Amino acid sequence: MASSFGAVGAAQVLVASNRGPVSYTVADDGSLRSKRGGGGLVSGLSAIGPESGALWVCSALSDGDREAVRRGVGEDGVRMLDIPADVHADAYNGIANSVLWFVHHMLYQTPLEPVFDAEFRRRWASYETYNRAFAEALAEEAAEGAAVLVQDYHLTLVPGMLRELRPDLRIGHFSHTPWAPPEYFAMLPDDIARQVLRGMLGADRLGFLTRRWAEAFTACCERFAGGLGDTRIGVHGLGADADFLRVRSHERDVEERIVTLREEIGEGRRTIVRVDRTELSKNIVRGLLAYRQLLDDHPEWRERVVHVAFAYPSRQDLAVYRDYTAEVARVAEEINERYGTPGWRPVLLHLKDDFARSLAAYRLADVALVNPIRDGMNLVAKEVPLVSDTGCALVLSREAGAHEELGEDAITVNPYDVVQTAEALHEALSLGAEERAERSKRLASAATALPPSRWFLDQLEALRA
Repeated sequence: MASSFGAVGAAQVLVASNRGPVSYTVADDGSLRSKRGGGGLVSGLSAIGPESGALWVCSALSDGDREAVRRGVGEDGVRMLDIPADVHADAYNGIANSVLWFVHHMLYQTPLEPVFDAEFRRRWASYETYNRAFAEALAEEAAEGAAVLVQDYHLTLVPGMLRELRPDLRIGHFSHTPWAPPEYFAMLPDDIARQVLRGMLGADRLGFLTRRWAEAFTACCERFAGGLGDTRIGVHGLGADADFLRVRSHERDVEERIVTLREEIGEGRRTIVRVDRTELSKNIVRGLLAYRQLLDDHPEWRERVVHVAFAYPSRQDLAVYRDYTAEVARVAEEINERYGTPGWRPVLLHLKDDFARSLAAYRLADVALVNPIRDGMNLVAKEVPLVSDTGCALVLSREAGAHEELGEDAITVNPYDVVQTAEALHEALSLGAEERAERSKRLASAATALPPSRWFLDQLEALRA
């Protein structure tokens, strides 16, 4: 089949991901407005330069994106796929976010879920269609022998599909999430589990954020797919973008938000900072319960500390996420009503996304609380010590991928143990300024060991090798 593809393809390096580097909205006058995104992939593609013939293949996610495709509007180096909205919804929310994400983060309430019924099979067919659209687009666009870097759990079937279409290509896949151990992965229907693994094993090389996730994948392959075959495995622990964060965190809008936050916190108080999406795996509710436990067990901290909690809405089109966001707000308000005084609001909760305000909180942090149930990496754990003005202590879940690199200088917690987490917060708040600054310095050094551009280039070089 290779001969029917690639005849007009010119791209030497291709990236495939659900979300691309640009999005579009339709203005009131009918014109299209574009907005650029950021992140490790954007930095990586920028690092290889325009002469590399790079192309980013992504999905149209909004009505504005789909309108841009229909009008033929786009940016050089980006191909946006107009996958039917219902197919995308089934694949993205119905499978990727409601099944694969839940499996890898081990989130199911197993007495009731999952239920793999006829509706699941219908959605899985959409997931196959969605992955096939990417594979065919990549096959059409890639030059002979090009390098293709496929991203994440949304596109697990693409490497295998693409291998059948274009055996000449060098294909890589990178997982930005944890990988489930075999015992949990086995919840998937047997044929689906094999299909996911064999789809990924169509790649020449698979990348993971930590050794732990790579080993879990390997164990799944040995149990369900007869081993890895010829596919190679690599580990690339994505680091924080130090240059960008240090500059961005001192821009005017951040300085303005620091003034506002300081007024809300109050003079002379310590801060425990968390910045997360209201994603089920982030464990925000138990973090709030641990803070409540701290105030109970160590009343000396009352009126002396404020928990600055930014919990930005995520996947609100799924009922379970809406309910979780509501529970975060309910627990925060309960703490404020129970412990608050006229001059002290124990929890400052913000549910509206504001990147400048997040950076302001980073700079003011005495303690960063990062306690996910399970997390592929967690860049917040790496970013706060890097940006904090006077240095911060890090309370870090042992289930975060970042713990592999930062655990030595963090205060480690079991994310399910609220009492232990409360004691860790007390320990972190009790650290002297000098020790806190020293820990923060070492954390920042570890956090920036593999900046986004190097992270991307390392994968590309390994794939080409």
